[in-house]
Amino acid sequence: MLSPPVRLSAYFAAYFLYAGAFVPYFALYLADRGLGAAEIALVLAMPAVARILAPSWWGMLADRTGAGRAIVVGSGVALLAGYSAMPFADGTVQLAAVMLLMSLLSAGALPIVESMTLSALEGRAERYGPVRLWGSVGFIAGVLGTGAWLDAHHPQSLIGVVVVLVVVAVLVSLGLPTSRPAAGSPKGRASLGAVLRQPDVQAFLAACACMAAAHGALYGFFSLYAEAAGFRKSIIGALWTLGVVAEIAIFMAWPRLAARFTLRTLLVASFACAAVRFAAIGWGVHVLALLVLAQLLHAATFGVFHAAAVSSVHRLFPAGQQASGQSLYSSLSYGLGGGVGTLAAGWAWESFGPAACFSLASAFALAGGLLVAWRVRV
Repeated sequence: MLSPPVRLSAYFAAYFLYAGAFVPYFALYLADRGLGAAEIALVLAMPAVARILAPSWWGMLADRTGAGRAIVVGSGVALLAGYSAMPFADGTVQLAAVMLLMSLLSAGALPIVESMTLSALEGRAERYGPVRLWGSVGFIAGVLGTGAWLDAHHPQSLIGVVVVLVVVAVLVSLGLPTSRPAAGSPKGRASLGAVLRQPDVQAFLAACACMAAAHGALYGFFSLYAEAAGFRKSIIGALWTLGVVAEIAIFMAWPRLAARFTLRTLLVASFACAAVRFAAIGWGVHVLALLVLAQLLHAATFGVFHAAAVSSVHRLFPAGQQASGQSLYSSLSYGLGGGVGTLAAGWAWESFGPAACFSLASAFALAGGLLVAWRVRV
């Protein structure tokens, strides 16, 4: 039988294969359906809105019942139902409603799998990268394959591609490791509030929200911005892929980075790179070489940041609260921060133009880096 790390690697690969088809191209699908920038931002903000509370609920349920695998499988089924319904949604409001409901039901999957991974690796941060890098490999395959597909097919065909890839992820999730309910009591659950009252935990979560907010412009509007600058979908896909290749290199090097630098140092560096990256995209979108350099910085703005963040959560939250901790991190950063960032990006795009949209993203990243440097100690 395959070991837990191998099964977790397979899930990351399958899940991000689907994400690689969805993330870079869904805005193009929505634009093809006639939605404007603000309407696209509203639909894309729904997963982030769902993540404000939903991952915490699912995480606490997983900690208390040991039903982590069942929740992840159910999340995949919810995605399958939601995307299957997407072509029948009429207008922005219905599209947003489908996206919100689907996201509420599926938001628990990744945080729970992250907690499974850190538990399977006995919390050793340096072993995380080699498992998680398979998600990056899957993402590359999804981006390149879907970009080539959309160069030859109508944008509306994206939903069919996504549905097939979600089915693959559901099947792989059936092989995830099982877990046991966390030992604890009401006293143990109350200690979660005590952890959240610690100033360094609060600053850490706020900084992570800033990083997620900064990426709202990237995930929502980079493809549209590059297409408006004259780049073909296959080139746009290659740019996305370049960033993920850099991310893979970081995950492979993560054992050495984690051994050499503190998590705080790695976090500060990732925020600094994000501030530079989004300013470069905002003001240099017509220069392919500058976009290439900006995408290479994904190694830091996602690879270094994510590995350091989930490892920090594992240190900041006690045993028995790992799924809750990862879920709260997802809720308050990718949920609250991601929602604010996506809506702010749409507003800035409509009001002041694309350059201002990405300049605002750069400012979010700078604010997060200052928070880490000022208060966080991990």
